[in-house]
Amino acid sequence: MLSIDSGHVIEFLMDANMTIDPSRPFAALPPEGSHHDLLVIGGASLDVLHLSDGQIAHAAGGAGLYTALAAARAGARVVMHAPRPEPMPIELAAASRHIAWSGPVVPPDELPRFEIAHHGGGRATLVNAVWGGEMLITAEALPLDQITAPIVHIAALRSAERQLSFARRLKSPDIRLSAGTYSHICRDEPAVVRAILELADYFFMNENEATLLFGRPDRVSARPGQLVFVTLGERGALVVQGDHVTRVAGLPAVELDPTGAGDTFCGTVLAALAGGDHPIMAARRGTALAAHMIGGIGPAQLLVDAPAPPYPADGRVRVDETQVGRVAALIKHLPEVQPFDFTGELYPPPDDPGALDWFFAATVQQFGFWEARDQHYAAPLIARLDGRALKGSDYLFAAYRRAWRREPAIVQPVAQAALTAEQLAALWQADDGASPMPALALHAQQANAYGRDLQALGLTPAAIVEQANRAARPRAALLSRLDHVGGYKEDPLRKKSMLLALILEQRPEHWLRPAPEEDQPPVIDYHLMRSCLRTGLIEVIDDDLQRRLTARQVLPAADEWAVRLAAFEAVGRVQRQSGRGMGAVDWFFFNARRRCPEMTVPDCAACAVDAVCAHRVALFQPVFRTTFY
Repeated sequence: MLSIDSGHVIEFLMDANMTIDPSRPFAALPPEGSHHDLLVIGGASLDVLHLSDGQIAHAAGGAGLYTALAAARAGARVVMHAPRPEPMPIELAAASRHIAWSGPVVPPDELPRFEIAHHGGGRATLVNAVWGGEMLITAEALPLDQITAPIVHIAALRSAERQLSFARRLKSPDIRLSAGTYSHICRDEPAVVRAILELADYFFMNENEATLLFGRPDRVSARPGQLVFVTLGERGALVVQGDHVTRVAGLPAVELDPTGAGDTFCGTVLAALAGGDHPIMAARRGTALAAHMIGGIGPAQLLVDAPAPPYPADGRVRVDETQVGRVAALIKHLPEVQPFDFTGELYPPPDDPGALDWFFAATVQQFGFWEARDQHYAAPLIARLDGRALKGSDYLFAAYRRAWRREPAIVQPVAQAALTAEQLAALWQADDGASPMPALALHAQQANAYGRDLQALGLTPAAIVEQANRAARPRAALLSRLDHVGGYKEDPLRKKSMLLALILEQRPEHWLRPAPEEDQPPVIDYHLMRSCLRTGLIEVIDDDLQRRLTARQVLPAADEWAVRLAAFEAVGRVQRQSGRGMGAVDWFFFNARRRCPEMTVPDCAACAVDAVCAHRVALFQPVFRTTFY
């Protein structure tokens, strides 16, 4: 988020008594058996800051330190591998208590030192640079057998070549490799920076660096399976998931010292990814902590013993905690709150050898079962197939099953990548000869993205499930892998991904075997949002938004997100307070579509939550065309 120009840079090289000496004391990596989420390679510095208001401040600094401290503030267990000063300077004493610190022991005067002049608006000039003992950490001396963290980040070092040497040594199927950069090496060593980018699973840059490497930020690309993050200062950040790009909005901030803002974003994102967050949700957390951090001097805001500030919620919609408690207490003992096993005439029979591929491909298409007219909701999808009137997702599954029986290869990635809207129209043809599915072009795009990404990643559904089950947290591993697969990766709340996880867990085959204490994210579609609004689990504070929801008007993205995120939080709290599994809670609320439908008066007498319902039956889910649900 901070754009540093080279300015007048004076680089002081290492002198003779800073050479690599095996007899130097060394603070080792944490002992085998200890668990950390992140290893950061890159050090701490002692900086002189010329702030834009004329103040001169002395503070701890360094890309590695900011990254490590931000990750720790965001809840990760972090090791920083860098020269460690003894005795510890007062500026670094507090920081050293928040992270584990390995590396060669050096006297304080061998630490890197930087002088930075800030000009406001996130712009700065690097005036002087003393790289000190950074050269004492080398790729060759890094003890790979002692690395326990699943993510290793290579912070900006003095040269891109040094970063590349670490990246080459660390590249492994067992390590998710991350790297950052800075404008000086992007300008002077662009080919080397691109080589690092090619090796990295995660890569971080600001818009100035993106311009140097790609011509402009909106041209930044990522290979399939890779995540690239581009910070845009007060305008937020770009999240690049292969060929899919999302803009995360910036937040208002009081800028006192923007040093390390981009590294703070980076560390927070890495902590969130290690914890299983979707990349977009991770970027929201990174944006929030970076905006908070620049209100202090140096890393002071990263040393606070309190949870990192969240990305602020939209105040127009809130979770009603009292109503959450009522509903949770009620469904805790309801016998009908049970998970569904996804068997029956709409689905492949148990143990069918093609069922796994079918569920992966068909679940991609679980969205958009409604029509709009004159910028208002018109009607849900209901059509006859083989003599049965089927609604929405039931119609989708039944038609997909029919097509698969006729042509089993249709669910394979190569076929999905080539599907056209015309072919899908034929696939979903109803008894009357028409194709009732709205937004056929979007369905074709999703199928194509799914097929292309699986082919590019060299993965099959069976391989994805096998990899997930080998992980300590299989459900989290599955969701994170789907963050790279078209048709699933785009949704920050992972509705289709979590629906697929429930299918894989609850089918008789029990393809996915999650750990007992894993998180169970909600599966939020428009039926769940309608239930949350009408039961009062969420309350719309804004009168204008409430009016437009009641009128069933087509809404902009920000309005839909306000309702959906609140519903996500509310259903998650109901699940946790009731003690019922998300598969059971989701199926219970999803089936409320029959008791509390879109087009007719709700049958409240038949609803199990009638006794505690707020009966806000005029409210309607956000009318918003999306491929997420």
